[in-house]
Amino acid sequence: MRSGDDPVQQDAQARMVGLLQALAPEEGYTLTAVPGVRLLRSNRPLARTPVLYDPGIVIVCQGVKRGYLGGQVYQYDAQHYLAVSVPVPFTMETDASADAPLLAIYLHLDLQLAADLLLALDAHEAPGQTHARSMVASPMDPPMQATVIRLLHALGDTREAAVLGPALVREVYFRVLTGAQGAAMREALAMRGRFGSIGRALRQIHAAYATALDVAHLAAEAGMSVATFHDHFRDVTGTSPMQYVKSTRLHQARLLMLRQGMTAEAASLAVGYASPSQFNREFKRLFGLPPAAEVARMRRSFAVPPAPAGALYVSSH
Repeated sequence: MRSGDDPVQQDAQARMVGLLQALAPEEGYTLTAVPGVRLLRSNRPLARTPVLYDPGIVIVCQGVKRGYLGGQVYQYDAQHYLAVSVPVPFTMETDASADAPLLAIYLHLDLQLAADLLLALDAHEAPGQTHARSMVASPMDPPMQATVIRLLHALGDTREAAVLGPALVREVYFRVLTGAQGAAMREALAMRGRFGSIGRALRQIHAAYATALDVAHLAAEAGMSVATFHDHFRDVTGTSPMQYVKSTRLHQARLLMLRQGMTAEAASLAVGYASPSQFNREFKRLFGLPPAAEVARMRRSFAVPPAPAGALYVSSH
């Protein structure tokens, strides 16, 4: 029996949808009283669009999101949630309508909280040998549903959100790390082995994307030869190191134009481009539109308020 055919799980899903509709009555993102937790409501579908997710957990209670990365399709919907362990550029599309809006919860990944849980879990069981992955779509099982329902209930009350919210977020992390694909996420978050080396290189890229970066330096920092670094980098991110750097710069530039009102030229310089004309060419190649037209499209299409520092960011939703 599929989870969607289980009457108990169907009832739990209906409760989540009802709670989310009340908490996020307006289209766009809704901040909550719990740090790192945001709600999303979207009344329209989204065609395939390049996005860049920070590490986090995406729980879709109604509607469908599909991510395309490295030849694989990750569907996250009422039966599946998505967990992202490292920043990943991929292509995403959504199914939504005014009658059946997309309703989702975003939890920005608190690395300290994840590390504390990993230590506690490793104390009770030996680390697995599962192949670590940067993105994992996992079944939405009854324990996860029950935890999400309690979290949504708490978000509806300021006192409960302040007192109970952090513990419920911790419980969501626990469900992810002990769920169907939890072993792969635990390996990724623990940054063990070669995945850990690539993860450290990714952190360096995101900390210094506006500076001159080259593969030889990144490979040396990872303790790998250039050829080995290329292979393992592509295995984790689905793209080459320099394509990843370019994608990161372009996504960041789009955010600067959208949220801070920068011109294309100013944004290109801010993210490390020396040539605005090269920036315009590469921007259009990635997003399909020139910078001004893409920013106008996003403003027409999405109600996205400025993101708080450190929040899960989605170049589009």
